[in-house]
Amino acid sequence: MAKGRELKRRIKTVENTRKITRTMELVATSRMKRAQDRVTAARPYARALGDVIAGLYSPDLAERFPLLRQPERSRRAAVILLTSNRGLCGGFNANLIREARALLARLRGHGTEVEMHVVGRKGIGYFKYVGQAMAAQRTDITDRPKAEDASSLVDGLMKDFISGALDAVYVVYAQFKSAISAPPATERLLPVEPPKRSGPLPDYLLFPSAEAILTELLPSYVRNAVYRALVETAAGEQGARRTAMKNATDNASDMMNTLTRTFNRARQAGITQEIAEIVGGAAALE
Repeated sequence: MAKGRELKRRIKTVENTRKITRTMELVATSRMKRAQDRVTAARPYARALGDVIAGLYSPDLAERFPLLRQPERSRRAAVILLTSNRGLCGGFNANLIREARALLARLRGHGTEVEMHVVGRKGIGYFKYVGQAMAAQRTDITDRPKAEDASSLVDGLMKDFISGALDAVYVVYAQFKSAISAPPATERLLPVEPPKRSGPLPDYLLFPSAEAILTELLPSYVRNAVYRALVETAAGEQGARRTAMKNATDNASDMMNTLTRTFNRARQAGITQEIAEIVGGAAALE
């Protein structure tokens, strides 16, 4: 009976674990839907902003805007790494950290000095563990990022780029493609590369001037790129957590089935043994 009681305890433990993982799966599904809606809402605005900049851009204007400055050599760069504050999302954070490490190695291989700006406890914990210095650490950005979060991340870096203290700024984030696919991606934020138009060039009436409009739009374009990276990473995190918790729930169900069969076999063997002992005792009394 000792083995039977142990099996029953294990079955109960696995059942409780399955309830937790199932609940987390449902919560992640709900959060992913809201995060996906934010991604869907952010993309058309980013495309429209890019189309306007592409329509206004000209080589003559580019020489007058520091954010469009193309340094001859990248001596110093900043990398923004976006990770999550929580785990239980499979290899989501590990993939982002691997992408950031590859970017660091690539930049340093070209002689570029790199400063790290890490968002999320998982990324911060890793780089602290390996002894990598970080210029900024942020854990206050939730899975519902706001435009103000993007501004606080990149405004200081834009000032450093304009002053010449930085020659490039990159962001490493999870590119949300579907509920089950959010691969890590690297995007160069600065210097701004004029986007390619997605359609025919409209006939703009410019007021007050293309230069004045670009002065306002270029910083907004950079901030929007960071905001889009934040919302896509948040959606990718929830998708990865949903998948991980679904796999954990399925594994718990399989384990419960295996343990239940083992318990039933042990109980049947015990009953058979008791019957055999009764029959043997009765035969001995005859």
